[in-house]
Amino acid sequence: MTIKVGDKLPPAVFSKVTEHGPEAVDTASYFAGRKVALFSVPGAFTPTCSAKHLPGFLDKADAFKAKGVDEIACTAVNDAFVLGAWSKGAGAGGAVTMLADGNADFAKAVGLVFDGSKFGMGTRGQRYSMLVEDGVVTQLNIEGPGEFRVSSAEYMLDSM
Repeated sequence: MTIKVGDKLPPAVFSKVTEHGPEAVDTASYFAGRKVALFSVPGAFTPTCSAKHLPGFLDKADAFKAKGVDEIACTAVNDAFVLGAWSKGAGAGGAVTMLADGNADFAKAVGLVFDGSKFGMGTRGQRYSMLVEDGVVTQLNIEGPGEFRVSSAEYMLDSM
């Protein structure tokens, strides 16, 4: 079942790279008491993700903060080291937190996976964005296959 606006995020554990190595991040703690703009990409370093999706959120980080967003986070079905390298290469620094969903546990829990096997990618998370307030989804923008429009930073900001 796909998550929808008004639903509480299911329990799941992400991983993020820190200066001390990978760190587990559980959804209950991470999203509690905060407003988080979360977006999902099919994979780090992939064309649309690297050229449009992540850069859009980086460019609009101040606009999100001005609308009361505490943190912008990106998730992908990649390991924490790959997302850490992508963050470094993109200059995401403290603007976007990378949350690795290496086994697609979160993507499966929210019902937003797709089979990228024909592209050699296996199970991946769909492209989407969501606004999460105190663990509850208040905005959800799911892309159609091969599209990039409603999950963009611009679209999300205009919908807030």
